[in-house]
Amino acid sequence: MQSLSFTPGRAFLSVDSPTVPWTVVFEDEGIAGYFYACDRSQTEHEHSILDAMLIYNVAALAKSDAELERPEPERIATIEWSRDGFQAVLYLDGFPQALFDFQAHCGYCRMDFPNFMAEQGDTWRKSTHAWSDAALQRFESALYV
Repeated sequence: MQSLSFTPGRAFLSVDSPTVPWTVVFEDEGIAGYFYACDRSQTEHEHSILDAMLIYNVAALAKSDAELERPEPERIATIEWSRDGFQAVLYLDGFPQALFDFQAHCGYCRMDFPNFMAEQGDTWRKSTHAWSDAALQRFESALYV
């Protein structure tokens, strides 16, 4: 498990799976935070990204903080891999936001965005990223066996 303390608008956390060649990346370059599933055996950057999910919009976070009359808080992003190295979960402030399952070739996130039409040759399900409590429960139960 690796964590990063950050202020929304600038963050980068990359964590390799114990199972080669998988990597997940949480990145916020100012407009939004995304979670990426990557294959680090691919030499070309555009081919290394297997899937991407929107985690938050920075402006929406700032608006929410303002409505709650609190200063822009520092947040904590944590990435945890399953023991077998085929699933990774992104937590923000201890709350699960997204999960990639490299065996099932799919991702789940609370925003369920972005979604794409299937293209020929796609091996990942990208038509939906709808959150799955069942997928999270499978992940969590596998941590303790």
